[in-house]
Amino acid sequence: MAGAGNNVARMSPRQRMINLMYIVLTAMLALNVSSDVLNGFSQVQDSIHRTNLNITSRNGVQFAHLESLYKQNPEKAGKWYEQGNELHKRSDALYDVIESLKMDIAKAADGDDGVYIDIKNNDDLEASSVTMLNPASNKGAALRKNIDAYREYVKTLIPDAGKRKAVEDMLSTKVINRKGTVGPTSWEQKMFENMPAVAAVTLLTKVQNDIRQAESEALSSLITSIDIGDVRVNELNAYVIPNSNMIMRGGKYSANIVLAAIDTTQRPAIYVNGSKLNNSDGLYEFVAGSVGNHEYSGYIEVARGDGSIDKRPFKSSYTVMEPMATISPTMMNVLYAGIANPISISVPGVPMSAVQATMSNGTLTRNGDHWVAQSGKVGSEAVISVSANMDGRVQQVGSMTFRVRKLPDPTPYLPVKDGNGNTIHYKGSPKRITKGALMAAEGLGAAIDDDILNVTYSVVSFSTVFTDQMGNAIPELSDGAKFSSRQKEQFKRLKPGKSFFISNVKAKGPDGITRDISPMQVVLN
Repeated sequence: MAGAGNNVARMSPRQRMINLMYIVLTAMLALNVSSDVLNGFSQVQDSIHRTNLNITSRNGVQFAHLESLYKQNPEKAGKWYEQGNELHKRSDALYDVIESLKMDIAKAADGDDGVYIDIKNNDDLEASSVTMLNPASNKGAALRKNIDAYREYVKTLIPDAGKRKAVEDMLSTKVINRKGTVGPTSWEQKMFENMPAVAAVTLLTKVQNDIRQAESEALSSLITSIDIGDVRVNELNAYVIPNSNMIMRGGKYSANIVLAAIDTTQRPAIYVNGSKLNNSDGLYEFVAGSVGNHEYSGYIEVARGDGSIDKRPFKSSYTVMEPMATISPTMMNVLYAGIANPISISVPGVPMSAVQATMSNGTLTRNGDHWVAQSGKVGSEAVISVSANMDGRVQQVGSMTFRVRKLPDPTPYLPVKDGNGNTIHYKGSPKRITKGALMAAEGLGAAIDDDILNVTYSVVSFSTVFTDQMGNAIPELSDGAKFSSRQKEQFKRLKPGKSFFISNVKAKGPDGITRDISPMQVVLN
């Protein structure tokens, strides 16, 4: 019961004296010494009992400290407080069981009025055996099992291997049979068979002492464990972490002002998207690639006070925009009526998904990141207003006024085939076409195709003017946008090198306006 060498080294001088007296008195008992020796057991019992009271009081102080740590920070100390509370209950329960067994032995020796602190028949060799080894009750075996269960439970609360081994030896119920012993001897037989009542009580008090010692060791470990997982730091710095360093007038600036603790002697390992950051200061830099919203994540590994590694994940995002400059010539803020006017709208620093726009005197529709404006009344103005959702708040960021104009007049043309079979627009002299190309054309077209506006018009009517041999002009009227039969007859009579005019051309645009457009001269090869 004295424990291993490590355990003895940590015992107080008083505890060592008690253990030594226990060994000496046990040896003297084996020699069947006088009643004076038995009285010595009473003195040892009293001494150990006082020690138990002192340890119990000390354990109460430790548990009260653990409870105060829990009240200060329930989240941090909650796990250890729950374990300490369970330890306290189990230790008291086993201590009380042994206390009742001591009373049972005293009553078996002195009768119902017996008390273990003053046993009259202290040399009674039957009381302990009848109480602890009775096959009907098996209190000794039950006590051994309870001690074994308590020992294994306490060991789970002590991470230090040396301290755990000391507790294991202190509460061991393993019996090493001496030479000459016939058959195996159980722990309860060794403790209570033919043992004087006062000695049995003293042995049980010693077990109570071991329980309180083990409880104290476990409580110390639990209190230490509350802070052992903390990260050690030696420097505190204040940091301002803004949501964005760029802010527009009327926008909201947001920043977290935090106190950061670091250990300058041991930098953490930082991993971003699976790769370790080769920068001891934690500076993450890269050249932005594709535009749009992007996310990245990773984790930081830092050593705790107990040597284990604490892994803390993080996640962030950023927005990449195209470098741009907005150049707007004031004199050309024009929208054309009747067509879809493409509009480019952007707000620097704000993703396109957070940008909205409206329009007066017309409609404005969105197609992905682009906009299309359909203007209203010609001769009036249209205003496009832009707003942006910044940090959950809609902010007006600008507007622009456009003049609504009717479409320019188109140019008439003949749709003819080139040498590769592709349709081209023949717009008259000075270019020439073949008679075959002219005969293949079905009618007249009109369009704006200057690569700025590409708008097709519907030809309503036109006239062709031919010159006879006498120099007289012969006009012929079309069949809508197509050549009439009389016009085609005139085409057949044309000779190479001859020409005619297409005039009185009327064309209707997508704005619904029918207009007279300029004539064209057709010259044959």
